Amino acid sequence: MIDRLQIDYALQRMFKNKALIVFGPRQTGKTTFVETLLAKINKNTLSLNGDDADVREMLAKPNAAQITQMLNGYDVLFIDEAQRINEIGLLLKIIVDRFKNVQVIATGSSAFELTGKVNESLTGRKYEMMLLPFSYAELVKHTDYLTEERLLEQRLIYGSYPEIINDPSNAEEHLKLLADSYLYKDLFALEQVSKPALFQKIVKALALQVGSEVNFSELAQLVKADQKTVEKYIDLLEKAFVIFSLTAYSGNVRNEIKKNRKIYFYDNGIINSVTRNFNALANRNDVGALFENYMISERVKFLQQNQLEAETYFWRTTQQQEIDYVEKTTNKLLAVEFKWSENKKGRIPVTFKKAYSNVEELIISKKERGLFLNRL
Repeated sequence: MIDRLQIDYALQRMFKNKALIVFGPRQTGKTTFVETLLAKINKNTLSLNGDDADVREMLAKPNAAQITQMLNGYDVLFIDEAQRINEIGLLLKIIVDRFKNVQVIATGSSAFELTGKVNESLTGRKYEMMLLPFSYAELVKHTDYLTEERLLEQRLIYGSYPEIINDPSNAEEHLKLLADSYLYKDLFALEQVSKPALFQKIVKALALQVGSEVNFSELAQLVKADQKTVEKYIDLLEKAFVIFSLTAYSGNVRNEIKKNRKIYFYDNGIINSVTRNFNALANRNDVGALFENYMISERVKFLQQNQLEAETYFWRTTQQQEIDYVEKTTNKLLAVEFKWSENKKGRIPVTFKKAYSNVEELIISKKERGLFLNRL
């Protein structure tokens, strides 16, 4: 069992008269995480699953009398796959407001279904946490630093989903199943995704452009669709935790790119599964992009796990000066360049350093990744 670093965050927020919402991609171990949490608090728990039709029917029109009867004798209510339940936000609000001795825990895999509905009703009544595939820090803690260094190529190709880490011999099979079925399950259930084949074309096109700026107009031409449909499907992919984007950082430099964005995947294994390329790194020409995606997605995990507030960007000028990753906190800018090859020297452009004060510079190679990934 690999310990999740966010378990302490969750434990410290139990029985504070607020719901705990655990969201994130499918198959990242949200149910296992909550089961571990429940074992540690050791309270009488009512567990329900939103995938069950009878549960959805029972909770469809919640009222205080029904909830009183349902919760009688229980200290905790755990609702798995909560996004499947109509009026889930209202249900959780009633429980938090009227049943103050009951701790509510809900998991969901769709931001647009769960956090959207929940935010409407649970303002000031919830703690949220995002559970992503295993992080570098979690894997190092489970094994050791040297083991993770030796497994870097495996992580770049197969990623860090729990099923992949626990059964690496069947990694390709698991990833293909995940990318073809589970990952888009919530999206395909929505009427907005009326063209699944087009949807998958867009995902593949994004996977082939990792690390590059995405031009929606060009992407629409490539997949033979209108731009609004492409933009809508990309938005859905972000809300389903398949991808995330970095916008361009701008402020003081006249020729900065301001509107474009780069798109990354939360897990490298999904990139390679979508493109059906599990070749060894020595036989690939996209190693730099895979390394960049891995490093930035791992940094996103680190920020989430440590509940750190930071704005994340890339930076580029029309003269092709660029920085892979810019992180802005209250009093500091962190500018990072990633270099897979030890022979290539990186640097932060002088233009950026002159324009912005209090900049911390990092040039990160594969041997130095731990310095960045564990950096507060």
